Amino acid sequence: MTMRCSVCDHPEREAIERALIGSQSVRDIAGRYGPSRSAVGRHKLLHLPAKLVKAKESAEVARVTQSVRDEIGQALDVIQQLKAINVACLEVLKKARVAGDDVTLLRSVDRIHRQIELQARLLGELQDAPQVNVLVLPEWQRLRVVVAEALRPFPEARAVVVQALRDASA
Repeated sequence: MTMRCSVCDHPEREAIERALIGSQSVRDIAGRYGPSRSAVGRHKLLHLPAKLVKAKESAEVARVTQSVRDEIGQALDVIQQLKAINVACLEVLKKARVAGDDVTLLRSVDRIHRQIELQARLLGELQDAPQVNVLVLPEWQRLRVVVAEALRPFPEARAVVVQALRDASA
């Protein structure tokens, strides 16, 4: 004769299963509800309804999905705020132009300019990284001379390399 599971027959079976799904330790659950640790562990392995486990996984997926939605929402909020500032600046610009208020007009133009610059940076259309033109560096000029001198014994090769260097500098 097979013995019945003491957790399946327990009056607080649902609470025990919720605790198991909630990742509480088997020892803590056994201590709180009364069945032995081995009975709770066996129930977890053999009898815990698969749909409860799937429900926990679904809840985790929902939590992560909501977190991603929140991050996207914040990014969209920044864009909406920039748009609102742009509209306000353009309204001030328009009013200053109508009123002939040159000081406010110039301040509005400056603000709009800064807004455009900020948006370009956020969209990756404006690079802040310094750019170095190696063709004007003294090291490059010296290298050109060294290469040309090294090729002096080979006039045909020298002419080709010198022309290629000139083309690269143009």
